[in-house]
Amino acid sequence: MAGIVLITGSSRGIGAATAILAAQRGWAVCVNYVSKADRAEQVVSTIRAGGGKAIAVQADTANESDVKRLFEAVDAGLGRVTALVNNAGITGRAGRLETFDAATMRRILDVSVIGTLLCTQQAVKRMSTKEGGQGGAIVNVSSVAAQLGGANQWIPYGAAKGAVNSITTGASKEFAAEGIRVNAIMPGLIDTEIHTEAGVGDRLQKVIPMVPMGRIGTAQECAEAIVWLMSGEAAYMTGANLLIAGGR
Repeated sequence: MAGIVLITGSSRGIGAATAILAAQRGWAVCVNYVSKADRAEQVVSTIRAGGGKAIAVQADTANESDVKRLFEAVDAGLGRVTALVNNAGITGRAGRLETFDAATMRRILDVSVIGTLLCTQQAVKRMSTKEGGQGGAIVNVSSVAAQLGGANQWIPYGAAKGAVNSITTGASKEFAAEGIRVNAIMPGLIDTEIHTEAGVGDRLQKVIPMVPMGRIGTAQECAEAIVWLMSGEAAYMTGANLLIAGGR
């Protein structure tokens, strides 16, 4: 077995693709979800059908008690995590900044920023050699919106992912001597449900001309990068943020 990985928000999209690929590469996987239990169980069933080991655990990663319960469930069901993928994130309804209310903005920040911090805390307690762990890898899922700013669609989301980049940099330095590598990926236009849920389902086709490679990326392509960063093949990498955006 390659190790034990917890992937937040992995009932769909990039998270689900990562869960399935990680299992194929020998990882035992915890599929985390907030509300879509049926989708999470589908991912688990796919993994098990392929001979892999997986469990699904409901938890809101923005909630501290939920996060503690989530990691305890992984401890009991699979063992101590050796990799964490902070993938959970929401955009809110797409629009200009003045269309976002405070509650929506707080929720966007809570999921991407507070959730990443809380999950990283719990992972470090289990991975750090200072805490008796064997080391491990953390991969944060950021977004090209952190660089582009999300103007006219999701500035709060871009701000949240900018914070994720900062967390990646800080944590990579803080825990490097304790056997923990912290890296990130920064996806661009990826074919997932996030666009439809934000009310801009036609967005991908409209912005293809802005992508130098002339096409939309896939969740599988993001998953390949994440699983590679989790692996020993990236053993000397920490603090990196891989741009997966077709040259955008």
